Amino acid sequence: MGSLMAATVGLAVAAAPTWAAPADERTVSYRGYRLSVPADWQVVDLSTDPHACVRFDRPAVYLGHPGDEPWCPPRLVGRTAGLIVEPIDSVTTERLTADTTITGSGTATAGRPVSRDGSIRIAVRDAGVLVSALHTPDTEPAVRRILASARLDPVARPAPVGDVRTGAKPATVASSTASGPQPGTYTGRGFDTCTAPSQSTMDAWRNASPYRAIGIYISGSSRSCTQANLTASWVTNQTNNGWHLIPIELDRQAPCGTRTPKMSYDPTTARSEGAARATSAVSAAQALGIPAGSVVYNDIEHYPSSESCKAAVLSYLSGWTERLHALGYLSGMYSSGSSGVRDLCSAYHDSRYTRVDHLFFAWWNGVADTDAGDYCPDAYYADRQRIHQYTGDSYETWGGVRLYIDRDYLDVSTGTTPPTGFSVTVDNTTAGRFTASANWGTSAYSAQRHGTDYRYAGPTPASDVAWYRADVPETGTYEVSVWYPADPGYNDSTPHLVATTSGNQTVRVNQRLNGGRWLSLGVFTLSAGDRNTVGVSRWTNGTGYVIADAVRITRV
Repeated sequence: MGSLMAATVGLAVAAAPTWAAPADERTVSYRGYRLSVPADWQVVDLSTDPHACVRFDRPAVYLGHPGDEPWCPPRLVGRTAGLIVEPIDSVTTERLTADTTITGSGTATAGRPVSRDGSIRIAVRDAGVLVSALHTPDTEPAVRRILASARLDPVARPAPVGDVRTGAKPATVASSTASGPQPGTYTGRGFDTCTAPSQSTMDAWRNASPYRAIGIYISGSSRSCTQANLTASWVTNQTNNGWHLIPIELDRQAPCGTRTPKMSYDPTTARSEGAARATSAVSAAQALGIPAGSVVYNDIEHYPSSESCKAAVLSYLSGWTERLHALGYLSGMYSSGSSGVRDLCSAYHDSRYTRVDHLFFAWWNGVADTDAGDYCPDAYYADRQRIHQYTGDSYETWGGVRLYIDRDYLDVSTGTTPPTGFSVTVDNTTAGRFTASANWGTSAYSAQRHGTDYRYAGPTPASDVAWYRADVPETGTYEVSVWYPADPGYNDSTPHLVATTSGNQTVRVNQRLNGGRWLSLGVFTLSAGDRNTVGVSRWTNGTGYVIADAVRITRV
């Protein structure tokens, strides 16, 4: 593409020997800000190419503001590293948040600037430029070395201090908000593209195109394109103009796939990773003014599925969903029909995993509907909970403006709401959430069981606890309930341990009675965190098998 041709304007070789770059590096200078980058990095002067796509799937330095009409493919693969160096002016002011590090007088560097979601921002006051450095966990050390090489040229001219400090607003506070949860209630056509288009492009497409919904990549370190236009004001303007937004997170990928960064194969670790990413995604949504009740879709690209890989992906999405619910948002998943969607729908009734709320599936059959074929039964996600990406990699021009898009068809509704407060159910089969020694057997004998089976063991005067692990979102009061099948041969005094802020508390349950339903153990104060929270002990004077089936923890 022409947008990726290296530009000569803005490049300068340093006159002073002390600034000379090593043979395998090149020196780049823009408005008096000078730094050394690897020699194989592309350098693009955005002022000479209005259609340049600011993309980070290959290393590059971009000089100036991104154009209003970038030609960006929607299916770029992952992220490597790259920099954007642009003037501090009215265009960049809204991107100067509390996460932006402001350099001191007479210097182009700043200690160890903060990285948020794979992005480091430095306002170089004495050169009047904003530097945005994008990276992955693997490339972050190299990017930091590049930033540390920065120097000021004599031609550098400072930005007014007020322009820098006034713009540095808290990242978690949006000055404006979307008009309701997103994507809201809508049936019709939409599209997604790699970078959020400019306001003029959105206006042109609003007036001329058949589309009324757009996918936006709000968070994640695997995003390939810049999101320079994506601000709280942009979100407000689009929703006020009748656009429906599809918030997308693009971060950890299936461990068996080719994209990075990857989630863990270990279900417990993958679940924690999903929860952590949900927290970051909600922070990004809130900073953009996308309110609670919105759906955030986790983009997991195609992967060659296996049982272990499927377990990792579904555990990751379980943690993602549980944390989003705790924070007041709904969960969605985007993936190809033949991998992630098939895996997700095959586990629709599997109690080991927490089901996502909405489905966004890629099946490029060219048909604008929400039929997923044999990838997902019609009865699943049937309550206006579907988006179908039906065509990909297409150029379209509306109102004289060309974009490279994937086409989507939506049937969604705000009728689906997040669960009230926090509640999580952990079954003995929930991946990565239940542990027991080999002394505990498995049975499906009783029809009163929760899920496919339950665990049993004889009483013994020894500590051999079967533990249920839960990710408690915040320290507070929670009702703990248990589910077990009842039988005359089961224990009449089964100890249940609850790990509270003041230590383990024991509640004994007669498992010969009240089976096949939720039985409350009481209300307890639990600490925030992902840990073993409820246990079933074999140390009892009661007689009969001790049963461990399922527990439920609910914020009260």
